[in-house]
Amino acid sequence: TFATERVKLQIMALYPLPTTIILNRITPFTCRFSPKPLSSSLFSAAAVSAAITATLPQHLSYGPSLYKGHKTSHQNSDEENFTRVFDITALRVPAEQCFSLESKLRGHLLNWPRIRNIARVAGDDIDDELKEFIGNDISTDDETLTVLERRIYGKVEGDGEKMCSVLYRDKLAKTFNSIGYVKFENLAKISRPKKKKWKREEKEEHGSERRGYGRSDMSMVKVVEEEGSGDEDFSGLLGDDFRRRKWSGSTRLLLLDERYANKGIEEMPEAIKAVLKEHNEESTRLSFEIVRCKLTLLYNYWQMNEVLEVLLPQGMIVPSAFETVGHIAHLNLRDEHFPYKKLIAKVVLDKNKPKIQTVVNKTDVIHNDYRTMQLEVLAGNHSLVTTVVENGLYFDVDLAAVYWNSRLATERQRLLSCFTNNDVVCDVFAGVGPIAISAAKKVKYVYANDLNPNAVEYLERNCVRNKLERKIEIFNMDGRRFIDSIFASEKTRPITQVVMNLPNDAAEFLDSFRGIFRNKHVDKQFTLPRIHVYGFSKAQDPEFDFHEKIRIALSEVAFEVQMHKVRLVAPGKWMLCASFVLPETVAFAK
Repeated sequence: TFATERVKLQIMALYPLPTTIILNRITPFTCRFSPKPLSSSLFSAAAVSAAITATLPQHLSYGPSLYKGHKTSHQNSDEENFTRVFDITALRVPAEQCFSLESKLRGHLLNWPRIRNIARVAGDDIDDELKEFIGNDISTDDETLTVLERRIYGKVEGDGEKMCSVLYRDKLAKTFNSIGYVKFENLAKISRPKKKKWKREEKEEHGSERRGYGRSDMSMVKVVEEEGSGDEDFSGLLGDDFRRRKWSGSTRLLLLDERYANKGIEEMPEAIKAVLKEHNEESTRLSFEIVRCKLTLLYNYWQMNEVLEVLLPQGMIVPSAFETVGHIAHLNLRDEHFPYKKLIAKVVLDKNKPKIQTVVNKTDVIHNDYRTMQLEVLAGNHSLVTTVVENGLYFDVDLAAVYWNSRLATERQRLLSCFTNNDVVCDVFAGVGPIAISAAKKVKYVYANDLNPNAVEYLERNCVRNKLERKIEIFNMDGRRFIDSIFASEKTRPITQVVMNLPNDAAEFLDSFRGIFRNKHVDKQFTLPRIHVYGFSKAQDPEFDFHEKIRIALSEVAFEVQMHKVRLVAPGKWMLCASFVLPETVAFAK
């Protein structure tokens, strides 16, 4: 229509991008100016990002980047190669006014992630005890200076000759006592600094930086050149008759937007001029000035994906996600990442300290009965024994000998919400006890089993550590044998919930439930357990496929099954949880 064509022309006038990109955003079904059909590879995330970056002008890119700024002259270490220096402009304002100015100028400030808009000036802070002697009003400057000189030196200019030493000592004896300074406590604090100040000076002597003075472990702000101290800089803004002294006292730097770098007061937006003029009219001193600064972003500032994007070859997928098990970061690298695995592990370790102390990578898929993973330590210490905190409980885990998956924490919490205080839970594949021990805090009793003797050892240890050993009975046997024995025992409490969290093979163990009540009388009251079984499916309809596996294993069709998709473990591969009450025909089958 005519209206659509008009919108297209307006957008083309505002944004000088290629015509095909603009029109595709408005009419995604046709490309009027593209004679040939576009390749499907152009719609990939990397291709679109590269195309937009190439077509956008340089001045439109905003925010910090390793591809912007300039490097420092001395770069002796690998971390210093990621140091970038940016030229910015800042407003130097009184410390008492910085927060009010920040709220008014929020849209014109730097607003970079992890960088505060307010920075301190090195050596500019004044102790609170001395602020009362430094007036901000020029009319009281002489009087304040006179009082300060009289108290410190005993005389002022114009007082004549200094009093004799006897009278001076007598005056001091009347002014001070043996405990300390009575009438001038501030002088006592100046002459006897606190211990923490001495410690701070010792740190500075050893080369450590004072925190909070424009520098941190991520960034550093340094004033390079000051402007605006003369009358000519503000004559256009405040008038030719403007004659005032500079601000004396603690000041702060308000970091302005990078667009205003190397600009004077006359080139600032009208909003900044109006706010600054308002503040200067209220004060008899010069309460602000324009300064040029250098903002240095150190290695610790850049996030993991930003560093890896520079280090890895162009076009390679940056590994940004990993599983955390206590102090261990568990990577799952692709084949293309193997030549750079040590480099990737070093960056992961640096960017997640001190929480992460070890970085490992899974070298092979799980194909043993104990569900243990083949792990390679890439960085950090070589200890794979760690402690995991989940739902307020502590679990000791050895990743080299047992199985643990932190990504199933949400699913375990969902499963626990299905249990009640009167339930008796049977965990057939308990592992180190993430479900069994968590359930023991809520239910009446738990029977836990696992084939791996190492997992059983840690399960017993975790029960004692969480003080739940009286509510859990532990077994170390095969799953089929455990199901037969636990339901056949006369001492077993009536089981109401059964958990089978072994996605690879759990469905194959369901035939063990056929005939578990065959030796019991039908007339006798009994409770049919509710079974929660986990499994994988690569079918187009994973829920239907897993449902068919359960029916085949139980040799029963007429029963209701509730399906829940847990997560997508791989492209086209779902992990599911099926919950159903054991059919009576299966429980009493011959």
